[in-house]
Amino acid sequence: MNTLQNAKFLTTKEVAKLLHVNEKMVYSLVSEKGLPATKITGKWLFPRKLVEEWLETNILNYRGSGACCSTDEGVLLLAGSDDPLFQKTLSLFHKKTTGHLAFFANLGSMGGLKSLRRGLCHIGVCHLLQDDHDEYNFGFADQELDKAPVFVNFSKREQGLLVQKGNPKGIQGVEDLARDDISIVNRPLGAGTRLLLDYEISKSKISSGRISGYQNEVSRHLDAALEVFSGRVDTAPAIRPVAGLLGLDFLPLRWERFDLLISRDRFFEKGIQKFIGLLHEKSFRALADSFEGYDISLCGKMLFPDNFKQQDE
Repeated sequence: MNTLQNAKFLTTKEVAKLLHVNEKMVYSLVSEKGLPATKITGKWLFPRKLVEEWLETNILNYRGSGACCSTDEGVLLLAGSDDPLFQKTLSLFHKKTTGHLAFFANLGSMGGLKSLRRGLCHIGVCHLLQDDHDEYNFGFADQELDKAPVFVNFSKREQGLLVQKGNPKGIQGVEDLARDDISIVNRPLGAGTRLLLDYEISKSKISSGRISGYQNEVSRHLDAALEVFSGRVDTAPAIRPVAGLLGLDFLPLRWERFDLLISRDRFFEKGIQKFIGLLHEKSFRALADSFEGYDISLCGKMLFPDNFKQQDE
């Protein structure tokens, strides 16, 4: 028994004993319920600490150390993708709202979604392009979360490649990233912008291994823009608004949806409703109009997958 308690990794048999289920059920929990596991050695191994955390997060009616407090207590926690308008909106929220403080963690879209799953934030901020290369976020939420969240749109925004003013290297598109005279800076794995760039690279049939700077990463759109502005790199994937801020040229790739994902159990909490309410105010609309590259026609509206399927048909 002591050996089982001290082991860092558990076998399938040991996990079955710990959970009081048969070994076949353990495999089902891995595929259907997200039980943490690895098969890097050829056999399934289960990190004991992560298995225990997984158990805690699946206990009903229990707020463990990882579950964030109610926003009714005055704190609003947001995590996920970086965006200039979103950052300005947080400042506007503090200016116009009393009794609440909003804190944001720039973890990338997947980081925001995983934080929402673990109860570490109230709102996940995401723009994850699905495998159908058309829709955003719905499929990822279905894979990562036990319950479907409420989807509220923050904006649509234009993604593309930043280049120096006048485009001195004559970059025309993603295919040019493989040229010997072109260098880039990239975004981290798990970032929605990285997901889009990797899709565009695969579509263009060039190899990421041929792209100078592909492994060099920065965490924010503005950081990517500063690398281009300074001349340290020739181009970078980012959104149009940061091109406008630094006077860079922009090669568009596509418009994307930038959404807020909110747990259904928390949706009507005061802090969350105050934040969503701000998106309908004139002061926010004026703020959005001060940037290039945003479409706020859906902003503040709830989104449903079936609505988009009907539009596609």
